[in-house]
Amino acid sequence: MLTWSGIVRRSGLCITPCHHGRELFHLGGMIMIKSRQVSLRNKDILGLENMTVAEMELVLDTAKEMKNIVGRDIKKVPTLRGKSMINLFFEPSTRTRTSFELAGKYLGADVVNITASASSVVKGESLRDTLMTVEAMGVDIIVMRHAAEGAAQYASNVVSPIIINAGDGAHEHPTQGLLDMFTIKQYKGRLHGLKVAILGDILHSRVARSNIWGLQKMGAEVHIAGPQTLLPKFMEQAGVKVHNRIEDALADADVVNILRIQLERQKKGLFPSAREYARIFGVNQARLALAKPDALVMHPGPMNRGLEIAPDVAYSDQSAVQEQVKNGLAIRMAILFLVLMGGKNIETTA
Repeated sequence: MLTWSGIVRRSGLCITPCHHGRELFHLGGMIMIKSRQVSLRNKDILGLENMTVAEMELVLDTAKEMKNIVGRDIKKVPTLRGKSMINLFFEPSTRTRTSFELAGKYLGADVVNITASASSVVKGESLRDTLMTVEAMGVDIIVMRHAAEGAAQYASNVVSPIIINAGDGAHEHPTQGLLDMFTIKQYKGRLHGLKVAILGDILHSRVARSNIWGLQKMGAEVHIAGPQTLLPKFMEQAGVKVHNRIEDALADADVVNILRIQLERQKKGLFPSAREYARIFGVNQARLALAKPDALVMHPGPMNRGLEIAPDVAYSDQSAVQEQVKNGLAIRMAILFLVLMGGKNIETTA
């Protein structure tokens, strides 16, 4: 059954998610959206492993409308007025924390940032007690990054506010996976059938896991490559093409997603030296030429230029690195809107 899912005014006064199967037509300067009702099944965003294709498409389509808001001179709308969110980060972050903060503020929410170094965690407070303290303050949503895998699921189990996983150890980073897919779709027009090469430290990368889960569900062909010591076992059983030579993964690739090498891995003997890594696995112009001429170059940041990616690749016309940052804001606005408002029609007059 078709239902009205809302109205999007060109001026940005009204917004609502657009999603798969939508019908758009113009009426009196407004874009009316008539579509099958779709919503997120769970209140929390913990990972892409358990997210359906319909849910991911809902987020991606909603992000298109949010990106229109970001592009305006006056970006702030009161869609989430009266809602409160806390960015609870136990690990350093520039892009993720800042974009979540701006996403909340642009949508009118009250946003507070908490870092481990400036909290009672340094006094020995447990994660559970920190979460319960935040819950007692009546916060609506907690955006959390933690070094422990499964920390976001744990938070979801012990407190009632909405939990958004901003990265839990080497497990998942769902909003990064979504923004990467959004960026690919922006440039390529589709995800299905594309060859995506993910290169570098796959074993310790939450970005890689979320990308793999999401891209495979959306019909992309995923190839990974890196030192054998940095490749997880059993990836082939999950349908991923695994290569020890970076050249094999790059061959005819539509998208090249290069992961940051964590230099502390060298100290653990997982690769010989930074110079040796760059020589064998670094993406330079010669190696990039193995991919398709219009291959898209991506990197979640921060980049180690001259190590996993050459400067002339990082800043080439094929690079979408800065667009990824812009799209991260739109994706996180979409996520906040969907989890807090449930896709309701919300008047957003500034």
